Amino acid sequence: MFNLVWGILFMLVHFGLFLLCYRLFGKKGLYSWIGFATVLANIQVTKTIEMPLLVTGGIVMTLGNTIYTSIYMSTDLLNEKYGTQAARQAVWFGFFSMLASLVIMQMTLAFVPQEGDLAQESLQTIFGLLPQIAAGSLCAYFVSQFLDVRVFAYLKRKFPVRNQFWIRINGSTLLSQLVDSLVFCTIAFATEYPFDIWLQIFITTYLFKMIISIASTPVLYWARSFKIKED
Repeated sequence: MFNLVWGILFMLVHFGLFLLCYRLFGKKGLYSWIGFATVLANIQVTKTIEMPLLVTGGIVMTLGNTIYTSIYMSTDLLNEKYGTQAARQAVWFGFFSMLASLVIMQMTLAFVPQEGDLAQESLQTIFGLLPQIAAGSLCAYFVSQFLDVRVFAYLKRKFPVRNQFWIRINGSTLLSQLVDSLVFCTIAFATEYPFDIWLQIFITTYLFKMIISIASTPVLYWARSFKIKED
């Protein structure tokens, strides 16, 4: 039960820091959030926990879903307040951050550690991603984020009223998160697990992203109301 309660607090802290980042730094804060969120998501995903559920008793899952969903929150808010071009630029910024951190940390791991070194094994665990995991992460981000930007822009034309923001948020995010989960799980796990296990991983991954995305709706409404003075 601790993981469930702590997980809710964990999500609320993410949302609170997201709001604070935008409140303090405006548009630049959203770009910065996307930059470190792409890196933190790939670090958090290396930790596996058991999340208790009232129906099934508990499921095994990885972390990273909350911080990764906040990337969609950032691009949706950029799309809403600053336009499609700003959202696309943010996606490219996030992709570069992910790729650059991957390259730099792989080169870091290649150094021969000193005999008494304490960090190499831990760094290898966190950043020594299997090739298919790294490829899955990069491909899923690239495809789903640009899809999210395009779908949000489409929904903004179809549902332009201010109080229809929830349609634009959830319509774009839930579809793009579905594609993200499908691309990542297929590339990363399709050859590693039997189909039934792969399907379970895919469903639970998407389910938690969906729950977090829906929970983020009032957070984005609040963020949109901020009067930000941009440079």
